[in-house]
Amino acid sequence: MAIHNRSHHNHALMSLNRLRKDKPVQGTLSCFKPDEQSVLCLSIMDCVDFLKTIPDNSIQLICIDPPYNLKLAGWDTYDNYIDWASLWIKEAYRVLSPKGSMVIFGGIQFRQEKSGDLIDIIHYIRNQTKFQLVNTIIWHYRNGMSAHRFFANRHEEAIWLVKTKDYYFDLDSVREPYSDKELELALKDKRLNPENTKKGKNPTNVWEIGRLNGNSKERVGHPTQKPVEIIDRFVKALSYSGSIVLDFFAGSGTVGRVCISEGRHCLMCDSDVSSIDYFNKHLDLMCELGQNPEYSSAGDVNEFFDMIHNKESKNEE
Repeated sequence: MAIHNRSHHNHALMSLNRLRKDKPVQGTLSCFKPDEQSVLCLSIMDCVDFLKTIPDNSIQLICIDPPYNLKLAGWDTYDNYIDWASLWIKEAYRVLSPKGSMVIFGGIQFRQEKSGDLIDIIHYIRNQTKFQLVNTIIWHYRNGMSAHRFFANRHEEAIWLVKTKDYYFDLDSVREPYSDKELELALKDKRLNPENTKKGKNPTNVWEIGRLNGNSKERVGHPTQKPVEIIDRFVKALSYSGSIVLDFFAGSGTVGRVCISEGRHCLMCDSDVSSIDYFNKHLDLMCELGQNPEYSSAGDVNEFFDMIHNKESKNEE
């Protein structure tokens, strides 16, 4: 018997669609003109201190790839990972919009106690917070390290969390096209809505997206850099044009790069000053690909929100 998660009823998207029929969406779900630049802020500071400067309920999407406590460097070493993580999880809940989502990348293959294992994070979130788990995304890739004493790992995970059942989810923006034969068969299935079927299929919660190898053209030098494709899917599905995306473990700055491409505003923070160089390399790569890397830069969180407020005020005039 199939078990259906009632939290998947997408009240926020239905409300947004109703608003769009009447007038351009403004205010919290702001209008974003195609010719406007995204506003970005990249700060080098402690993530918890950074989060404390952000207003309540102001973020549509939090997309983070936190340290896993694998001792890769000083930024990846913690005596008690969950004690530390609890600080930013608490602040993340505060700043996230009631219609927003939080995505946390991680793994479940770590052996050590007090590591950054995603199982430990899920256990803490379920028992100590009001976050609701919508999906666990399995990121499957074909390339990876070989192994002889266990099955070679070919996947990582990401959990999708929300504050309420009224979260925003735009499935249409990330549907995968059917082949001609698949579409013909799908249209014959009376259980499926023909209109939605023609838009494409749900990509499911198992995503086959290649890892970045050492020779990848996307590489900017960060050891745990995620592919643009996987970040792009989360940004498109869980945020909308003109909304605010937050990444307080910015790393290589991939989230910021995607936000520029997709017309979102972005707050980024990292404790490592190298993030600035990594992000600048992303901008160079965008130029090489013929993409527009231009954005409006904010010096701090207060200036960031002032700039967005000014944009929204002009749109309402």
